[in-house]
Amino acid sequence: MSDYSSTGSSDSWSSSESGSDDEETIQLLRKISKMDVNENKPNRFLGTGIVYHQIMTEHKCDWDTSYPEHPGRLTESYDRCRELGLVDRCLQIELHYAMEDQIMEVHSQDLLTTAQSTAMMSVEELKELAEKHDSWYSNNSTYEAALAAAGSAINLVDHVLDEKIDNGFALVRPPGHHAMHSEFNGYCTFNNVAIAAERALSRGVSRILIVDWDVHHGQGVQRHFYKDSRVLYFSIHRYEYGRFWPELRESDYDFIGKDNGLGYNINIPLNKNGMTNSDYMAVLHQVLLPVAYEFQPQLILISNGLDSAIGDEKGEMLLTPSMYAHMVHHLMGLATGRVCAVLEGGYCVKSLAEGCAHTLRSLLQDPCPMLKALEEPSDSVISTILNVVKVLRPYWNCFAYHQLLLPNESCQFPEVSSVPPLPGVEFSTPENRPEKFEILHNYPTQSAETIQHYSALIDDLIKETDLSVAADRCCYVFDPDMRAHKNLDLGSHPERPDRISRIYAKLAEQGLLKRCLEVESRLARKEELLLIHSESHITAMQETQRMSEKELSRLPLERLYISIYLHQRTMHCALLSCGSLLNVVEAVMTKQAQSGVAIIRPPGHHAESHCAMGFCIFNNVGIAAKFAQKHFNVKRVLIVDWDVHHGNATQHQFYDDPSVLYISLHRYDKGGFFPGSDDADADHTGTGAGQGFNVNIPWNFDRMGDPEYLAAFTQIVMPIAYQFAPELVLVSAGFDAAEGDPLGGYKLTPVAY
Repeated sequence: MSDYSSTGSSDSWSSSESGSDDEETIQLLRKISKMDVNENKPNRFLGTGIVYHQIMTEHKCDWDTSYPEHPGRLTESYDRCRELGLVDRCLQIELHYAMEDQIMEVHSQDLLTTAQSTAMMSVEELKELAEKHDSWYSNNSTYEAALAAAGSAINLVDHVLDEKIDNGFALVRPPGHHAMHSEFNGYCTFNNVAIAAERALSRGVSRILIVDWDVHHGQGVQRHFYKDSRVLYFSIHRYEYGRFWPELRESDYDFIGKDNGLGYNINIPLNKNGMTNSDYMAVLHQVLLPVAYEFQPQLILISNGLDSAIGDEKGEMLLTPSMYAHMVHHLMGLATGRVCAVLEGGYCVKSLAEGCAHTLRSLLQDPCPMLKALEEPSDSVISTILNVVKVLRPYWNCFAYHQLLLPNESCQFPEVSSVPPLPGVEFSTPENRPEKFEILHNYPTQSAETIQHYSALIDDLIKETDLSVAADRCCYVFDPDMRAHKNLDLGSHPERPDRISRIYAKLAEQGLLKRCLEVESRLARKEELLLIHSESHITAMQETQRMSEKELSRLPLERLYISIYLHQRTMHCALLSCGSLLNVVEAVMTKQAQSGVAIIRPPGHHAESHCAMGFCIFNNVGIAAKFAQKHFNVKRVLIVDWDVHHGNATQHQFYDDPSVLYISLHRYDKGGFFPGSDDADADHTGTGAGQGFNVNIPWNFDRMGDPEYLAAFTQIVMPIAYQFAPELVLVSAGFDAAEGDPLGGYKLTPVAY
C-alpha cells in the first residue's frame, strides 16, 4: 500500500496488471499457484492420535514402592487429559507391540535377550540385574510393557505417515531416550523415539527432527544418530558443567556430531537449576527454530520429558505446564504439522499431568494459554546459547550473522566451557563405571513442606490458566460493496477492487470460508473514527460523497494528500472497511471466534490522524486497537505490521503509548522507499512512556525473502512479543513483500506468511 511511483514508472506494473502478462510473470504465477496447497497434504486438519494402554502400568519396581518412575505417572496424566475432554477429541490408536527386528534396529541381540528373560526372573534375580545398570529396574511385566511402548511410538508414526492423522501423543512407559545399544539406562528399556525414527527412515522419510526437552540428556538417542545427517537431534537439558546425571562429557555444547552427522547434533546444556520459561523460550527462538526452519524436517519427534516443570524433584526447574503448549505450538509450523510427541520423564505427577494435557491441547490446535510476561533470560543460558551458536556457525546458514569461532580461538565464556573439565567434575566413563549400582532410594526426594509448597503453586497455576476455546477457530468479514472505491482515471491502479474479490474467491475455492464463522459487515461510527482521527479529516472525507466526478477530478490531491485517489463512494467504503474490522475484533474478544480475518479495503496504516495517505483513508488497525481498549478493557495490544511499507501513521498514533507495542518489518532503503521518512529507521523506538514500545525492522536495498523474515521473527519479533505478553494481536497484513508484487520488489513466498 503506497505510492507506486516510488519503485519506478507505472509501466513497471501496468502491463502485468492489465492482462498482457509476459512469460516471466506467467511462470511466477504458476510457481505461486503450486504453493497454495502442499501437494502431499490435504488442506484441513486430519486430527490427533493418542496412544495409551493399561499394559504399560504393569511395569513397576517390586522392591521399592516409592520409586519415582511408577504407574501413576501414566494413569494420572491420561486421566487429566480425559477430564479436560481431550481424549474424546482424539483418534484412539490401538496397541501394537514392536517386533524383535524393529528393536534390533537400535539395540543389540544381547540386550533384547536380557529384556526377554526378565519375564521369568524372580525378584532377587531382577534386583541383581538392576544392579548392573545405572538407574534402571524391571519386573516380570517390563518386557511386554517395553515392547508396547516402542510399538506405540512406531504405530503413531505410521498413522501420521499414512495420513490417518496429522499428529499425536504416545503416552507410554517405560521411557526410552537413555537406552543405549547394549545397555538399559535411566529408567529406559528400549529407546522408543530412536526406534520410531528408524521406522520413519525405513519408510522413506529423509529428514527427521528429534527435539528432546527432558531435563536429562538423551545420550542413547544422541549416540545412535551421531553420524547421521538424516536425523537432527536437539536436546535441551540440565548439565551443571557435567555434575548432573548422566554426568557425561558428551552432553556438553561442543558435541555436534561426527562424519556425515557433523552439525546435526545440538546440545543445549543448562548449567544451573531454577531455569524458567524465559530461558527455554530464548533457546527456542535463538537456536531451535532458526535451525529447524533451515533443516526443513519432514517429521518431528518430541522426546516429551516434563521433568523441567515446576515442582519436579529431579529437574528442579521452573517451567510452567503452559510452556509445553507453546513449545509444541511453535514446532507445529514445521513438517506440515507432522509432530509425534512421545512421553519420557516427569516425576511431579501433578505438573506432569498438566504438562501432558497442555501438550495434547496444542496438538489438537487449541489456543496456547497466555504466559506471564517473560523476563530477561539468565546470564547462564545466554552464555550457553552464544557458545552453541559459535560451534554451529560453520554448519548452519541461519547463524551467518554471528562471528565465526576460529580453530585456535578459545571460548570467551570460560565459566560455561568444560574443556578441559572444571575442577571437581568427574564425568561418567567406562573406566570409572561401578561394578554395582545402588537400587534402593537412589533418587532425590523432597520434604513434605516442599511438596506442599509446589502443589499449592501448581494449583494456583491451574486456576489462573484460561483453557477455554472459542466457539469457532476463525471468523472472517467480506462485503463486496467495498469494491465501489476505485480510481476514476486509472482502472489498473494497484489499489483496485479486484484485490479483495480475488482474496475472497481464493479462500472460497480452497474451502476455507466454509470452515469459518462469517461476521456481518457494518459502517464505522463517527465516535469510533474519533478514537484516532480529527474532526476536520472526517469532515473532509464526508464532503467527497457529495462531489461529482468532475469536482473530484479537480481536487488538488497531490497538494492535499500523498498517493491518494477519491471517489464518491470512498467514504462509504472506508467506513465499511473500518467498521467491519471492528466487528471481527468484537467477535474475537467475545470468544465467538479464536481469530479473525478482515478482507477489507481501502487499507489503513498510512492514514494519519489529520489526513489520508498512501491509499489509506482511515487507520483501521489503529482504530481497532483503541476500540478493543475502550470496549473490552484490553491493557496490552500488539500490532505487527508486515506490509512492505512502513506504517507511518500507526507508529505516530502510539509512539508515546506503552499499552500498544508496534512492530513493523518494512523496506526502507535508507529512507528512499515510500513513505520516505527517516522515522521508519531502527533508532525510532518511541518516546516518553512509550520508549521501547516502537520497533522498526528496516530493510535496506537487498531483495528480502523467507530467510530474512524468519530471522527477524525468531530473533526480534517473537522474543519482544513474549516479553510484552499482549492480550490481543492485530496484524497489518500487507502482502506486498510477496514475490511478484509490483510495488514491493521482495520475494516472500506465500507459505512464509
